[in-house]
Amino acid sequence: MKVTLISDTHTKHNQLNGDLPGGDLLIHAGDFMNSGYYKTEAIEFFNWFEAINNYDTKIFIAGNHDRIMENEPEWVEGYLTGYKTIDYLQDEQVTLYFDGPNGDHPEDNVRIYGSPWQPEFYDWAFNLPRNGEELKSKWNTIPDNTDILITHGPAQTYLDTAGAPYNTPLLGCELLKERIELIRPKIHVCGHIHGGYGYYYNGHTHFFNASVLNERYSYANLPFHFEWDSITNQITWL
Repeated sequence: MKVTLISDTHTKHNQLNGDLPGGDLLIHAGDFMNSGYYKTEAIEFFNWFEAINNYDTKIFIAGNHDRIMENEPEWVEGYLTGYKTIDYLQDEQVTLYFDGPNGDHPEDNVRIYGSPWQPEFYDWAFNLPRNGEELKSKWNTIPDNTDILITHGPAQTYLDTAGAPYNTPLLGCELLKERIELIRPKIHVCGHIHGGYGYYYNGHTHFFNASVLNERYSYANLPFHFEWDSITNQITWL
């Protein structure tokens, strides 16, 4: 399947219009808003994401800037029912079924789980105390059979160093790292730490920090686009 990954567009999503070549799956790993208080910002993103018509499946999660997704969950749930081609995940799993009409090959299905939580980061959304039991419980709900894991923040030591002018390492979540190393998803997608943009493979999980904006909030990092074999877990860059 052809997969495209993006994150941290912060209302600048229209700048990506020429860089989304199409495929089977498009994932946005959160922070599509700025302050996160205004419904108009969220609606503009929802409309843009819905209008993208060259992907079979489009999935997004919230990030720490997307306050309205945490503050007004009933409005979010109701408003999103008007969109038919996008899936919002908040501590939820969606399965892409490829097992054929008789269900003979369930191993071909792709299970995708999304969660917005992160270690406490100033007074933003979806914050929980670092190394606390609440955060651990969020990660423990990630199903063991997850193929693609989407979280807004990175796991610690994996693409979690802020770039210039901050140059701060180890901003990722220790507990998320423990959970990932236990269940070994084939792909982990995150954002949040703009300077951590990049790719790393540890032998069983492909890690992507898909932040398209740099630390100065300029569109500087292209979306990741690749062909992925969900059975062998091999990727081919496109």
